[in-house]
Amino acid sequence: MGLRLKIEGAETIELNEHNIKTCEFYTDTPDDSNARSTDVVNTIKITGKILTAVDGEPADDTMKIAKWSMVRAESADSYRKATVEVIVANQVVRKIHFPNAFIVDYTERYGDTEGVGEFDLTIRQKKDKFEFTTIDGGYSV
Repeated sequence: MGLRLKIEGAETIELNEHNIKTCEFYTDTPDDSNARSTDVVNTIKITGKILTAVDGEPADDTMKIAKWSMVRAESADSYRKATVEVIVANQVVRKIHFPNAFIVDYTERYGDTEGVGEFDLTIRQKKDKFEFTTIDGGYSV
């Protein structure tokens, strides 16, 4: 299985199956609701590896994500287009697109034995743009 993340804004950020270990998509509504709520939130959580530059190839784009996480909320650049693709046997199982994504949490961890850092990224679709989230899948790459 391959997981790909593409973020488009002031710059393009791309991570692929070499970086991404897990991806979780969820739609959250209030737990105390007795009917379908209008207070709906779409979130994607991604965990992965921070890779270093090897043999003259540039390092991965996790540095760009870390810098995006530092953008102030007042900046238009805090919202970007984010697309996650789940690919199995050259089939796109899911393609989830947030046209107005922002970072909720970003964490990096390093250890002296792994040789590679790890990251956790949580992005969310802007609440008043919820209806523009799209989910596709079931077609060839």
